[in-house]
Amino acid sequence: MTLDDLLADGAPPIVAILRGLTPQEAPAVGAALIDAGLRIIEVPLNSPSPLDSIAALQRQFGEEALIGGGTVLSVEAAEGLHGAGGRIMVTPNTDPAVIARGAALGLELMPGFMTPSEAFAAVRAGARRIKLFPAARLGASYVKAVKEVLPRDIGLWAVGGTGAYSIGEWLSAGCEGIGVGGALYRPGDSAAQAGEKARELVAAWKAAKGEFR
Repeated sequence: MTLDDLLADGAPPIVAILRGLTPQEAPAVGAALIDAGLRIIEVPLNSPSPLDSIAALQRQFGEEALIGGGTVLSVEAAEGLHGAGGRIMVTPNTDPAVIARGAALGLELMPGFMTPSEAFAAVRAGARRIKLFPAARLGASYVKAVKEVLPRDIGLWAVGGTGAYSIGEWLSAGCEGIGVGGALYRPGDSAAQAGEKARELVAAWKAAKGEFR
């Protein structure tokens, strides 16, 4: 299963960013998110024992969701993510060596960028999707400007200050999707709390598409 497959099947274009998740919490939180309709889950590598959480999520939900890691800052971290069974690699920055290693390992890539120069560096290194970070600081008008110069087949995702309240704005600006962290999950949140916020996100996405159901 690829991200292309998930989106083609109608999955919400939302990355659930679970910073601070522990391996003990991972199964219940993962189940709550998937039950709410989310299908892309990222555990940042600055979480407690992140590779254990990623491995646990992959074992339990790998057939129905795309599981991976974020805040991947080195080639070694990319290799560790792959070894844990992760399938999507998200970074906060543009490091061509890390992006190229992720591509060589067959990971789905979503490197972070802020400037057009960084965006094109990520594309040259092998990325087909890139993450604007911190998106809320720059705004939807910035997305529109950057997309005017990017190749049309490059998907742009907004991360940082995003949530149910703004998903429509980002999609209208031309984003393929968004990543949501603190507005979805914070360390210590219960699975029930995460599930409720996930349902709000999915509902907002459907409303943005005109699908009130």
